[in-house]
Amino acid sequence: MIEMALLKKAAATSRLAERRRDAGFLAALALGMLVTQIGLAAEPRVEVRRDDPRAEVVFLIDGREAVTYRHGTDVDLPHFYPLRSPSGRALTVDKTEPYPHHRSLWFADTVELAGRRKVSLYDAYYSRREGKDEKGAFRDRVRHVDFSLGDVEGNRASAVMRLVWEMDEKVPVVDERREVKFVALGDGEYFMDLTFTLTASYGDVRFVSDAVHYAWPYVRMAKEWSVDEGGTIVDSNGGKNQSQTNGKVAQWVDYSNTVAGRTEGLALLSHPGNAHPHRWLTRDYGTFGPRREDSKSGRPFVLSKGESLSQRVGVLVHRGDVLGGRVAERYKDYCEGANVRSARTSRRASQTNHRKVSNDELRIISCLAGTAGCAGCPSRGDTLFGRR
Repeated sequence: MIEMALLKKAAATSRLAERRRDAGFLAALALGMLVTQIGLAAEPRVEVRRDDPRAEVVFLIDGREAVTYRHGTDVDLPHFYPLRSPSGRALTVDKTEPYPHHRSLWFADTVELAGRRKVSLYDAYYSRREGKDEKGAFRDRVRHVDFSLGDVEGNRASAVMRLVWEMDEKVPVVDERREVKFVALGDGEYFMDLTFTLTASYGDVRFVSDAVHYAWPYVRMAKEWSVDEGGTIVDSNGGKNQSQTNGKVAQWVDYSNTVAGRTEGLALLSHPGNAHPHRWLTRDYGTFGPRREDSKSGRPFVLSKGESLSQRVGVLVHRGDVLGGRVAERYKDYCEGANVRSARTSRRASQTNHRKVSNDELRIISCLAGTAGCAGCPSRGDTLFGRR
């Protein structure tokens, strides 16, 4: 009897130890899976695919398209389309009525080479030899010359595009260099640091920008993201929508909306290396972008032969609205000349879904941007951009 009791006790002890080992294994497995998931989310992989026959360069995050650069002979202006939201929706539109010359994210202007006529590359779409014939050659256009891929490593990639602004099909007016630094931030968010540089290589060039319609660069949001469809424009001063942001001085402008149950947005950030202060173009129907400093904005000026003029902007594609996307904090990081690193922001972003930014929150945005003094503003918290 005693031996039987001892055997039963030993068996029970063995089963308990086995259950504990199983529980420990499962706990370790769960922890490992959690660590793996966090690691994967914190370190997205960027890939760049170049498709010369289609005249496209695609920037992908973990195998999914984020941004595509389009430069075929059938386009008037090489441009970026689409820019996809973190959930995969197209934030921008490539061509739309009643402004079919808008190109998602593009860069153009109206210029006059010494001894030549004035040419509007902004309106290059309307310069087809055969009028509205979609296959007709463009009399005036921005022509892609070449693409140079830089480093592609981990969550980062860089590239340089060379272009030439042309008139009368073959006359070069000005050279353009377009530099892209692309960074995946996690949770489908990403950041592009874009520098557009024009050089007067062929003679003095007079800029005669349309005072009402120009931006450097432009973005055209798809209709479902527009203010007309319930979206919101917010600038660094807390201004809201076109009535409070168009023609106003600001450091950045954000456009966001809730579409199919997800709040997402796109912000343009003017780098502090640009000439400040400068104003912005904004439209409730979906177009916005930074302008140049007042002395070179909406009034003629000359870029002498050999001289260059640059504009540098950050493009932040984020979850949440302007607060959930931490646009003001991230702009401060951008200003520090910092390196972009991954950051998870989905928890904060999810808290801002399905609502509008309040006036108190607009005041906080203004404070974070350094455009108004206030006490008790929240700290910036974890940064997005780390120094080299």
